[in-house]
Amino acid sequence: MSATADHVIKCRAAVAWEAGKPLVIEEVEVAPPQAHEVRLKILFTALCHTDVYFWEAKGQTPLFPRIFGHEAGGIVESVGEGVTELQPGDHVLPVFTGECGECRHCKSEESNMCDLLRINTDRGAMISDGNTRFSKNGQPIYHFVGTSTFSEYTVVHAGCVAKINPAAPLDKVCILSCGICTGLGATLNVAKPKKGSSVAIFGLGAVGLAAAEGARIAGAARIIGVDLNTSRFEQAKKFGVNEFVNPKDHDKPVQEVIAEMTGGGVDRSVECTGSIQAMISAFECVHDGWGVAVLVGVPNKDDAFKTNPVNFLNERTLKGTFYGNYKPRTDLPSVVEKYMNKELELEKFITHSVPFSEINKAFDYMLNGQSIRCIIRMED
Repeated sequence: MSATADHVIKCRAAVAWEAGKPLVIEEVEVAPPQAHEVRLKILFTALCHTDVYFWEAKGQTPLFPRIFGHEAGGIVESVGEGVTELQPGDHVLPVFTGECGECRHCKSEESNMCDLLRINTDRGAMISDGNTRFSKNGQPIYHFVGTSTFSEYTVVHAGCVAKINPAAPLDKVCILSCGICTGLGATLNVAKPKKGSSVAIFGLGAVGLAAAEGARIAGAARIIGVDLNTSRFEQAKKFGVNEFVNPKDHDKPVQEVIAEMTGGGVDRSVECTGSIQAMISAFECVHDGWGVAVLVGVPNKDDAFKTNPVNFLNERTLKGTFYGNYKPRTDLPSVVEKYMNKELELEKFITHSVPFSEINKAFDYMLNGQSIRCIIRMED
Protein backbone atom coordinates (compact mmCIF):
# COMPACT_ATOMS: atom_id res chain seq x y z
CA MET A 1 0.00 0.00 0.00
CA SER A 2 1.41 3.39 -0.99
CA ALA A 3 1.73 6.36 1.32
CA THR A 4 -1.35 8.27 0.13
CA ALA A 5 -3.58 5.20 -0.05
CA ASP A 6 -5.22 5.93 3.31
CA HIS A 7 -6.39 9.49 2.49
CA VAL A 8 -9.69 10.62 1.02
CA ILE A 9 -9.11 12.97 -1.93
CA LYS A 10 -11.44 15.83 -2.76
CA CYS A 11 -11.57 16.68 -6.46
CA ARG A 12 -13.78 17.77 -9.32
CA ALA A 13 -16.01 15.28 -11.09
CA ALA A 14 -18.70 15.64 -13.75
CA VAL A 15 -21.75 14.09 -12.09
CA ALA A 16 -24.83 12.90 -13.97
CA TRP A 17 -27.61 13.49 -11.45
CA GLU A 18 -30.38 12.26 -13.75
CA ALA A 19 -30.86 10.76 -17.19
CA GLY A 20 -30.27 13.04 -20.15
CA LYS A 21 -29.58 16.16 -18.07
CA PRO A 22 -26.29 18.10 -18.44
CA LEU A 23 -23.45 16.87 -16.25
CA VAL A 24 -22.63 19.06 -13.26
CA ILE A 25 -19.05 19.74 -12.13
CA GLU A 26 -19.07 18.95 -8.42
CA GLU A 27 -16.51 18.57 -5.66
CA VAL A 28 -16.61 14.90 -4.66
CA GLU A 29 -14.74 12.71 -2.22
CA VAL A 30 -12.76 9.80 -3.62
CA ALA A 31 -12.04 7.09 -1.05
CA PRO A 32 -8.70 5.29 -0.85
CA PRO A 33 -8.16 2.17 -2.97
CA GLN A 34 -8.95 -1.10 -1.20
CA ALA A 35 -7.29 -4.47 -1.79
CA HIS A 36 -6.47 -5.07 -5.49
CA GLU A 37 -7.54 -1.53 -6.42
CA VAL A 38 -5.64 1.54 -7.59
CA ARG A 39 -6.50 5.22 -7.44
CA LEU A 40 -5.70 7.09 -10.64
CA LYS A 41 -5.20 10.75 -11.45
CA ILE A 42 -6.97 11.16 -14.81
CA LEU A 43 -5.25 13.61 -17.16
CA PHE A 44 -7.27 13.10 -20.35
CA THR A 45 -10.55 11.37 -21.04
CA ALA A 46 -12.71 10.99 -24.15
CA LEU A 47 -16.41 10.65 -24.79
CA CYS A 48 -17.61 7.37 -26.31
CA HIS A 49 -21.11 6.68 -27.62
CA THR A 50 -21.56 4.10 -24.83
CA ASP A 51 -21.35 6.91 -22.25
CA VAL A 52 -24.07 8.81 -24.10
CA TYR A 53 -26.25 5.70 -24.42
CA PHE A 54 -26.25 4.99 -20.68
CA TRP A 55 -26.53 8.69 -19.79
CA GLU A 56 -29.70 8.88 -21.89
CA ALA A 57 -30.89 5.68 -20.12
CA LYS A 58 -33.56 4.98 -22.72
CA GLY A 59 -32.96 1.25 -23.04
CA GLN A 60 -31.68 0.10 -19.65
CA THR A 61 -32.19 0.45 -15.92
CA PRO A 62 -31.27 4.01 -14.90
CA LEU A 63 -28.67 4.31 -12.14
CA PHE A 64 -28.04 7.83 -10.85
CA PRO A 65 -26.22 9.85 -9.61
CA ARG A 66 -23.35 8.43 -11.63
CA ILE A 67 -19.92 9.38 -12.91
CA PHE A 68 -19.54 8.23 -16.51
CA GLY A 69 -16.39 7.98 -18.64
CA HIS A 70 -14.34 4.94 -19.68
CA GLU A 71 -11.80 6.08 -22.31
CA ALA A 72 -8.94 7.76 -20.49
CA GLY A 73 -5.26 8.09 -19.72
CA GLY A 74 -3.75 8.87 -16.36
CA ILE A 75 -1.14 8.24 -13.71
CA VAL A 76 -1.32 5.89 -10.71
CA GLU A 77 -1.70 8.02 -7.56
CA SER A 78 -1.82 5.19 -4.99
CA VAL A 79 -2.30 1.44 -4.80
CA GLY A 80 -4.22 -0.78 -2.42
CA GLU A 81 -3.11 -3.89 -0.62
CA GLY A 82 -1.98 -6.77 -2.79
CA VAL A 83 -1.23 -4.66 -5.88
CA THR A 84 2.27 -5.54 -7.06
CA GLU A 85 2.27 -4.90 -10.81
CA LEU A 86 1.52 -1.17 -10.54
CA GLN A 87 3.04 1.62 -8.50
CA PRO A 88 2.51 5.37 -8.05
CA GLY A 89 3.73 7.31 -11.08
CA ASP A 90 3.00 4.61 -13.65
CA HIS A 91 1.32 5.86 -16.84
CA VAL A 92 -1.81 3.81 -17.46
CA LEU A 93 -5.00 3.33 -19.46
CA PRO A 94 -8.05 2.20 -17.43
CA VAL A 95 -10.26 -0.23 -19.35
CA PHE A 96 -13.97 -1.12 -19.02
CA THR A 97 -13.11 -4.83 -19.03
CA GLY A 98 -10.29 -6.57 -17.23
CA GLU A 99 -7.79 -9.37 -16.95
CA CYS A 100 -7.57 -11.07 -13.55
CA GLY A 101 -4.91 -13.46 -14.84
CA GLU A 102 -6.35 -16.42 -12.93
CA CYS A 103 -9.61 -17.54 -14.58
CA ARG A 104 -9.99 -19.95 -17.50
CA HIS A 105 -10.52 -17.10 -19.94
CA CYS A 106 -7.38 -15.25 -18.84
CA LYS A 107 -5.33 -18.43 -19.04
CA SER A 108 -6.62 -19.14 -22.54
CA GLU A 109 -4.76 -17.64 -25.49
CA GLU A 110 -8.08 -17.55 -27.35
CA SER A 111 -10.19 -15.40 -25.00
CA ASN A 112 -10.18 -11.97 -23.39
CA MET A 113 -13.50 -12.40 -21.56
CA CYS A 114 -12.30 -12.48 -17.95
CA ASP A 115 -14.79 -14.17 -15.59
CA LEU A 116 -14.09 -11.73 -12.74
CA LEU A 117 -13.72 -8.41 -14.53
CA ARG A 118 -15.83 -8.73 -17.67
CA ILE A 119 -17.86 -5.59 -18.39
CA ASN A 120 -21.01 -5.16 -16.29
CA THR A 121 -23.00 -2.04 -17.18
CA ASP A 122 -25.50 -2.53 -14.33
CA ARG A 123 -22.90 -2.57 -11.57
CA GLY A 124 -22.46 0.80 -9.90
CA ALA A 125 -19.98 -0.14 -7.17
CA MET A 126 -16.66 -1.90 -6.66
CA ILE A 127 -16.73 -5.69 -6.88
CA SER A 128 -14.70 -6.25 -3.70
CA ASP A 129 -17.21 -4.86 -1.20
CA GLY A 130 -20.20 -3.57 -3.16
CA ASN A 131 -19.52 0.02 -2.08
CA THR A 132 -18.80 3.10 -4.17
CA ARG A 133 -15.53 5.01 -3.81
CA PHE A 134 -17.25 8.28 -4.78
CA SER A 135 -19.47 10.37 -2.52
CA LYS A 136 -20.68 13.93 -2.01
CA ASN A 137 -21.78 15.08 1.44
CA GLY A 138 -22.10 11.45 2.45
CA GLN A 139 -24.27 10.49 -0.55
CA PRO A 140 -22.79 7.66 -2.63
CA ILE A 141 -22.23 8.37 -6.33
CA TYR A 142 -22.30 5.33 -8.60
CA HIS A 143 -19.47 4.09 -10.80
CA PHE A 144 -19.75 3.25 -14.51
CA VAL A 145 -18.19 0.08 -16.01
CA GLY A 146 -15.58 0.10 -13.27
CA THR A 147 -13.75 3.18 -14.59
CA SER A 148 -15.69 6.48 -14.08
CA THR A 149 -13.07 8.65 -15.74
CA PHE A 150 -15.11 11.90 -15.77
CA SER A 151 -13.41 12.67 -12.46
CA GLU A 152 -9.97 14.08 -11.68
CA TYR A 153 -9.38 10.98 -9.53
CA THR A 154 -11.00 7.56 -9.78
CA VAL A 155 -10.60 4.12 -8.21
CA VAL A 156 -10.31 1.09 -10.52
CA HIS A 157 -9.63 -2.62 -10.01
CA ALA A 158 -5.94 -3.23 -10.76
CA GLY A 159 -6.90 -5.89 -13.32
CA CYS A 160 -8.60 -3.19 -15.42
CA VAL A 161 -5.49 -1.04 -15.72
CA ALA A 162 -2.91 -1.35 -18.51
CA LYS A 163 0.56 0.02 -17.75
CA ILE A 164 1.96 1.70 -20.86
CA ASN A 165 5.08 3.43 -22.20
CA PRO A 166 5.47 6.68 -20.19
CA ALA A 167 6.64 8.45 -23.36
CA ALA A 168 3.27 7.90 -25.06
CA PRO A 169 1.14 11.07 -25.18
CA LEU A 170 -1.89 10.35 -22.99
CA ASP A 171 -4.02 12.87 -24.89
CA LYS A 172 -3.74 10.59 -27.94
CA VAL A 173 -3.47 7.02 -26.65
CA CYS A 174 -6.36 7.47 -24.19
CA ILE A 175 -8.78 6.67 -27.03
CA LEU A 176 -7.39 3.11 -27.17
CA SER A 177 -9.30 2.30 -23.95
CA CYS A 178 -12.45 1.36 -25.85
CA GLY A 179 -13.76 1.99 -29.37
CA ILE A 180 -10.55 2.22 -31.36
CA CYS A 181 -9.19 -1.10 -30.07
CA THR A 182 -12.61 -2.69 -30.59
CA GLY A 183 -12.61 -1.91 -34.32
CA LEU A 184 -8.88 -2.26 -34.88
CA GLY A 185 -8.70 -5.65 -33.20
CA ALA A 186 -11.81 -6.93 -34.97
CA THR A 187 -9.88 -6.56 -38.23
CA LEU A 188 -6.30 -7.36 -37.19
CA ASN A 189 -6.98 -10.09 -34.60
CA VAL A 190 -10.18 -11.73 -35.84
CA ALA A 191 -10.82 -11.06 -39.55
CA LYS A 192 -7.07 -11.12 -40.33
CA PRO A 193 -7.22 -9.90 -43.93
CA LYS A 194 -4.25 -10.73 -46.15
CA LYS A 195 -2.24 -8.15 -48.02
CA GLY A 196 -3.99 -7.22 -51.26
CA SER A 197 -7.36 -8.56 -50.10
CA SER A 198 -10.81 -6.93 -50.08
CA VAL A 199 -12.61 -5.86 -46.88
CA ALA A 200 -16.10 -4.43 -46.40
CA ILE A 201 -16.74 -2.28 -43.32
CA PHE A 202 -20.39 -1.87 -42.30
CA GLY A 203 -20.88 1.37 -40.33
CA LEU A 204 -18.41 4.26 -40.49
CA GLY A 205 -18.63 5.59 -36.94
CA ALA A 206 -15.58 5.53 -34.67
CA VAL A 207 -15.48 1.73 -34.37
CA GLY A 208 -15.97 1.21 -38.11
CA LEU A 209 -13.25 3.72 -38.94
CA ALA A 210 -10.94 1.87 -36.55
CA ALA A 211 -11.79 -1.38 -38.35
CA ALA A 212 -10.91 0.34 -41.63
CA GLU A 213 -7.63 1.52 -40.10
CA GLY A 214 -6.90 -2.12 -39.26
CA ALA A 215 -7.55 -3.10 -42.87
CA ARG A 216 -5.23 -0.30 -44.03
CA ILE A 217 -2.48 -1.49 -41.68
CA ALA A 218 -2.97 -5.08 -42.91
CA GLY A 219 -2.45 -3.94 -46.51
CA ALA A 220 -5.94 -4.59 -47.88
CA ALA A 221 -6.24 -3.34 -51.46
CA ARG A 222 -9.98 -2.69 -51.50
CA ILE A 223 -11.66 -1.28 -48.40
CA ILE A 224 -15.37 -0.80 -49.05
CA GLY A 225 -17.29 1.40 -46.64
CA VAL A 226 -21.01 0.69 -46.22
CA ASP A 227 -23.15 3.33 -44.50
CA LEU A 228 -26.60 4.91 -44.79
CA ASN A 229 -25.05 8.33 -44.15
CA THR A 230 -23.25 9.50 -47.30
CA SER A 231 -21.70 12.46 -45.41
CA ARG A 232 -19.37 10.00 -43.64
CA PHE A 233 -17.71 8.87 -46.86
CA GLU A 234 -15.30 11.79 -47.32
CA GLN A 235 -13.94 11.48 -43.78
CA ALA A 236 -13.54 7.70 -44.18
CA LYS A 237 -11.00 8.17 -46.97
CA LYS A 238 -8.45 9.22 -44.32
CA PHE A 239 -8.75 5.73 -42.84
CA GLY A 240 -8.04 3.88 -46.06
CA VAL A 241 -11.61 3.42 -47.30
CA ASN A 242 -11.44 3.67 -51.09
CA GLU A 243 -14.92 2.54 -52.22
CA PHE A 244 -18.36 3.34 -50.84
CA VAL A 245 -21.83 1.84 -50.90
CA ASN A 246 -25.01 3.42 -49.54
CA PRO A 247 -27.65 0.66 -49.36
CA LYS A 248 -30.36 3.27 -49.95
CA ASP A 249 -28.97 3.92 -53.44
CA HIS A 250 -29.79 0.38 -54.62
CA ASP A 251 -32.95 -1.60 -55.23
CA LYS A 252 -31.37 -4.92 -54.27
CA PRO A 253 -29.83 -6.17 -50.99
CA VAL A 254 -26.44 -4.62 -50.34
CA GLN A 255 -24.81 -8.07 -50.11
CA GLU A 256 -25.75 -8.62 -53.76
CA VAL A 257 -24.34 -5.22 -54.70
CA ILE A 258 -21.02 -6.04 -53.01
CA ALA A 259 -20.89 -9.51 -54.57
CA GLU A 260 -21.27 -7.95 -58.02
CA MET A 261 -18.60 -5.33 -57.27
CA THR A 262 -16.08 -7.94 -56.16
CA GLY A 263 -16.65 -10.94 -58.41
CA GLY A 264 -18.46 -13.07 -55.87
CA GLY A 265 -17.89 -11.33 -52.55
CA VAL A 266 -15.27 -9.71 -50.34
CA ASP A 267 -12.56 -11.69 -48.57
CA ARG A 268 -13.45 -10.20 -45.17
CA SER A 269 -16.21 -8.06 -43.69
CA VAL A 270 -16.53 -6.30 -40.33
CA GLU A 271 -19.95 -5.21 -39.05
CA CYS A 272 -19.91 -2.22 -36.67
CA THR A 273 -23.53 -1.01 -36.50
CA GLY A 274 -25.54 -3.35 -34.29
CA SER A 275 -28.24 -3.53 -36.98
CA ILE A 276 -29.34 -7.14 -37.42
CA GLN A 277 -29.89 -6.58 -41.14
CA ALA A 278 -26.35 -5.20 -41.48
CA MET A 279 -25.06 -8.30 -39.67
CA ILE A 280 -26.83 -10.61 -42.11
CA SER A 281 -25.59 -8.54 -45.08
CA ALA A 282 -22.03 -8.55 -43.74
CA PHE A 283 -22.07 -12.35 -43.57
CA GLU A 284 -23.77 -12.93 -46.89
CA CYS A 285 -21.45 -10.54 -48.77
CA VAL A 286 -18.26 -12.55 -48.11
CA HIS A 287 -16.90 -14.90 -50.78
CA ASP A 288 -17.64 -18.59 -50.55
CA GLY A 289 -14.68 -20.86 -49.91
CA TRP A 290 -12.74 -18.47 -47.67
CA GLY A 291 -14.80 -15.43 -46.69
CA VAL A 292 -14.87 -14.39 -43.03
CA ALA A 293 -17.38 -11.99 -41.47
CA VAL A 294 -16.83 -10.49 -38.01
CA LEU A 295 -19.64 -9.04 -35.90
CA VAL A 296 -18.76 -6.14 -33.59
CA GLY A 297 -21.98 -4.14 -33.18
CA VAL A 298 -24.31 -4.92 -30.25
CA PRO A 299 -27.81 -5.93 -31.44
CA ASN A 300 -31.12 -5.47 -29.66
CA LYS A 301 -31.68 -8.29 -27.20
CA ASP A 302 -34.66 -9.71 -29.12
CA ASP A 303 -32.94 -9.77 -32.52
CA ALA A 304 -32.41 -13.11 -34.29
CA PHE A 305 -29.81 -13.80 -36.98
CA LYS A 306 -31.37 -15.56 -39.97
CA THR A 307 -29.50 -16.91 -42.98
CA ASN A 308 -29.61 -20.01 -45.11
CA PRO A 309 -27.36 -22.72 -43.57
CA VAL A 310 -25.98 -23.39 -47.06
CA ASN A 311 -24.00 -20.16 -46.63
CA PHE A 312 -21.98 -21.96 -43.94
CA LEU A 313 -21.73 -25.20 -45.90
CA ASN A 314 -20.22 -23.18 -48.75
CA GLU A 315 -17.34 -22.34 -46.43
CA ARG A 316 -18.21 -18.88 -45.25
CA THR A 317 -17.20 -18.20 -41.64
CA LEU A 318 -19.03 -16.01 -39.10
CA LYS A 319 -17.22 -14.77 -36.00
CA GLY A 320 -17.91 -12.41 -33.14
CA THR A 321 -15.52 -10.34 -31.06
CA PHE A 322 -15.39 -8.43 -27.79
CA TYR A 323 -12.97 -5.50 -27.45
CA GLY A 324 -11.17 -6.65 -30.59
CA ASN A 325 -9.97 -9.80 -28.78
CA TYR A 326 -7.38 -7.70 -26.92
CA LYS A 327 -6.49 -8.74 -23.38
CA PRO A 328 -6.31 -5.33 -21.65
CA ARG A 329 -3.17 -5.67 -19.51
CA THR A 330 -1.29 -8.05 -21.81
CA ASP A 331 -2.05 -6.54 -25.23
CA LEU A 332 -2.76 -2.82 -24.83
CA PRO A 333 0.91 -1.85 -24.27
CA SER A 334 1.78 -3.28 -27.72
CA VAL A 335 -1.08 -1.35 -29.37
CA VAL A 336 0.36 1.83 -27.84
CA GLU A 337 3.70 0.88 -29.38
CA LYS A 338 2.03 0.59 -32.81
CA TYR A 339 1.15 4.27 -32.40
CA MET A 340 4.62 5.18 -31.14
CA ASN A 341 6.14 3.41 -34.18
CA LYS A 342 3.84 5.42 -36.51
CA GLU A 343 2.18 2.22 -37.72
CA LEU A 344 -1.17 3.23 -36.20
CA GLU A 345 -2.48 6.76 -36.73
CA LEU A 346 -4.61 8.13 -33.87
CA GLU A 347 -4.68 11.88 -34.52
CA LYS A 348 -7.25 11.54 -37.31
CA PHE A 349 -9.77 10.03 -34.85
CA ILE A 350 -9.59 13.12 -32.63
CA THR A 351 -11.87 15.79 -34.05
CA HIS A 352 -12.44 18.00 -30.98
CA SER A 353 -10.90 18.93 -27.63
CA VAL A 354 -12.51 20.74 -24.68
CA PRO A 355 -11.52 21.64 -21.12
CA PHE A 356 -13.14 19.63 -18.32
CA SER A 357 -15.34 22.58 -17.33
CA GLU A 358 -16.96 22.38 -20.79
CA ILE A 359 -17.52 18.61 -20.85
CA ASN A 360 -21.16 19.03 -21.91
CA LYS A 361 -19.91 20.41 -25.24
CA ALA A 362 -18.45 16.95 -25.94
CA PHE A 363 -21.95 15.50 -25.59
CA ASP A 364 -23.32 18.15 -27.94
CA TYR A 365 -20.68 17.35 -30.57
CA MET A 366 -21.48 13.64 -30.45
CA LEU A 367 -25.27 14.05 -30.38
CA ASN A 368 -25.01 16.35 -33.41
CA GLY A 369 -22.87 13.84 -35.28
CA GLN A 370 -19.91 16.23 -35.43
CA SER A 371 -17.22 14.24 -33.60
CA ILE A 372 -15.45 10.91 -33.91
CA ARG A 373 -13.67 11.47 -30.61
CA CYS A 374 -13.60 14.56 -28.39
CA ILE A 375 -10.73 14.74 -25.89
CA ILE A 376 -11.57 16.26 -22.50
CA ARG A 377 -8.60 17.93 -20.81
CA MET A 378 -8.90 17.48 -17.04
CA GLU A 379 -6.66 20.44 -16.27
CA ASP A 380 -8.49 23.48 -17.67
